[in-house]
Amino acid sequence: MDEYQQFKEKGKSEIEDMSNDSDLKKLTIDWMNAANSRKYSYHFEWLGRPIIQYPQDMIAMQEIIWSVKPDLIIETGVARGGSLIFYASLLELLETTGVSVGGRIIGIDNDIRAHNRTAIETHPLFRRIDLVEGSSIDATTKDQVSEKVGDAKNLLVILDSFHTHEHVLMELEMYHSFVSHNSYLIVFDTVIEILNHDMFQDRPWGVGNNPMTALNEFLETNGDFKIDKEIHEKLQISVAPNGYLKCSRN
Repeated sequence: MDEYQQFKEKGKSEIEDMSNDSDLKKLTIDWMNAANSRKYSYHFEWLGRPIIQYPQDMIAMQEIIWSVKPDLIIETGVARGGSLIFYASLLELLETTGVSVGGRIIGIDNDIRAHNRTAIETHPLFRRIDLVEGSSIDATTKDQVSEKVGDAKNLLVILDSFHTHEHVLMELEMYHSFVSHNSYLIVFDTVIEILNHDMFQDRPWGVGNNPMTALNEFLETNGDFKIDKEIHEKLQISVAPNGYLKCSRN
């Protein structure tokens, strides 16, 4: 075992210790409740675009993209485009360093507002991005996505649009087949299930009706995906607890 592997093995032990620390878990949830009440995730940008994500999850996404080296990423939910730009920049780095060639992102959203579309389409990394406007759960939208997938063989899927149980479950059922062996299907905002109930009073989702409940129902009947628990256990602070699903389908 070389030095790097020794370092990794030591890290696994430390991560396991964190995952068994009930005091740390309580502190983490308390912090997230306090931070979310102040819109913590809204205050970060990537290369000039608001990303609206926890930095911890973006580090995890960097690790996944380096490991998987996808030639195509599909993301539902565009918002202000920061995550699309983030993924595009990582694909750019993979090509610059000679690790892979090409790499594109398809961003899907029911309503891509004009000012956001302009900002995305004029960004230097837009050449790696395709925008599809329409509900992610409409058959016509999926048809457009399928056409754009083309001959891509190594696909990663990220679900981050409308966070009700029904909507996310339909996304899971419609998009899971795109995910490649040993790649990931990532469901963001599963954290809704464990945050304070009153945080989502103005939203159609909440405790008992959110991405985590949809994910749990999906996994009851789909054995091709397993929760990569180590990701959340090492992040601790994440909008996607149990939301990183690794594909074992050949």
